[in-house]
Amino acid sequence: MSTHVIVLPGGGYHRHAPHEGEPVAAWLRSLGVEASVFAYPVLTRHPAVVGAVAAEVQQARAQGATRVGLLGFSAGGHAAGHAALTVDGVDFAILGYPVVSMLLETHAGSRENLIGLDASHDLRAATSLEKLVTPSSPPVFLWHTADDASVPVEHSYLLAQALDANGVKHALHVFQHGRHGLGLAEGTGAEAWTALCALWLEENGF
Repeated sequence: MSTHVIVLPGGGYHRHAPHEGEPVAAWLRSLGVEASVFAYPVLTRHPAVVGAVAAEVQQARAQGATRVGLLGFSAGGHAAGHAALTVDGVDFAILGYPVVSMLLETHAGSRENLIGLDASHDLRAATSLEKLVTPSSPPVFLWHTADDASVPVEHSYLLAQALDANGVKHALHVFQHGRHGLGLAEGTGAEAWTALCALWLEENGF
């Protein structure tokens, strides 16, 4: 069986952060996991992004992957989580300091670019990951830093609580310090996320 992970860099739904793309895919390959970076649509409104990620998942399946995972950071974490929770064929998700809830005031930039700051409450709820979790959702690995000033750790807590309430397998790691956008977090205390994630992948047979 082969596992393929699609990496979705962050960037507030207006760009793709390079350090959250190919370096992360290279790390996954060092674990023996196939990986690719997907430049999902930006500066376009929902549901264009989740639709594009769904097509990328289907393509990975068509190319022979028997398990497909999504790994995303920040807004890319929102895209990865949204697809994992709503698209068939995603086996797991790895989310780093993800934007989770569009019902919170943060991260306003991601919300503005994806659904608009004047979006209705219903649309905000429909694009909030914590509202999309069901008992059949795939396993999720989450990590964040407690003092993230751009996307507060509250986002990951909300998602973890929803996963727990629905009995979905998950891991949550919160590191005490670290700015937003760390990527592989080399040279910081949060760097441990990569070893923890590798162990999680192994434990879950991915």
